[in-house]
Order: sequence, then structure tokens, then C-alpha cells
Amino acid sequence: MPLHHFHLQTTGPGLYEISAAAQHFVSEANAPDGLLTAYVRHTSCSLVIQENADPDVQRDLNAFFRRLVPAADDPSMTWLVHTTEGPDDMPAHIKAALTQTSIGIPVAHGALLLGTWQGLYLFEHRDRPHRREVVFHLTV
Repeated sequence: MPLHHFHLQTTGPGLYEISAAAQHFVSEANAPDGLLTAYVRHTSCSLVIQENADPDVQRDLNAFFRRLVPAADDPSMTWLVHTTEGPDDMPAHIKAALTQTSIGIPVAHGALLLGTWQGLYLFEHRDRPHRREVVFHLTV
């Protein structure tokens, strides 16, 4: 059962497509069929499968999550207790809890079975750059 630790440097909030890295891992594993599990080892970012054709989708998702969970220094967020790591930290944890840290993607004939307009993304929720780790595991 192949396993790979993939590292990604983020530059702030947003969606970072990692489909190519996932496909590269599957191709290198040389397994025709199976299930790829992608798992992010952090609590302030997440994984999503989302449209990869129109960048407006990513802009709208970022805007939606900023409105849904504003920074801790927003007047609507005075109820937060965990604020020692900055105004973006606890909101990042909430955003990660609303999304997911693990995604399974079927693999057939050595290829990820993503839809035509789908991509696998790391969704960074923190304001400053971070080095993120995603673990890919292929079960055949």
C-alpha cells in the first residue's frame, strides 16, 4: 500500500490545487485501480474537491467563508475564547471543521476519477504563509 507525504507552501488564504501531485503519486505507484485517500495533517486548513475551470468559483468560495466565519477581531466574533494565535486562527479551525481533512478519490486505469471540471485543493484558512503536509495513501 503506497504512501507519500506531499508538502506545499501556502502564501495565505485560498485554494491551492494539488490534483497534479495526487495524480503523479498514483502514476508512480503503478496501481491500475484503487482508492486514493488524501489527508491533511493540520487543523487550520482543509481539503476540498471543487471546480478547477473558472477562477471565479474560488473567489466566491473564499468570499463566502470570510463572510461566514470572519476574523476574531470582527465585532461579531467577540464570543471566541481561543485568540492567542491571532485573529485568523480560531476562525481557521472553524472553517476546517466545516469542510474536511480527508478525501477519498477512486482510481481506475491509473487515473484519478475526478470529474471533468473537478480538482483536488488544499484550502488554506490562515492569513500568513504555512508549510502544509498532505498524506496520500493508495489502497489497491
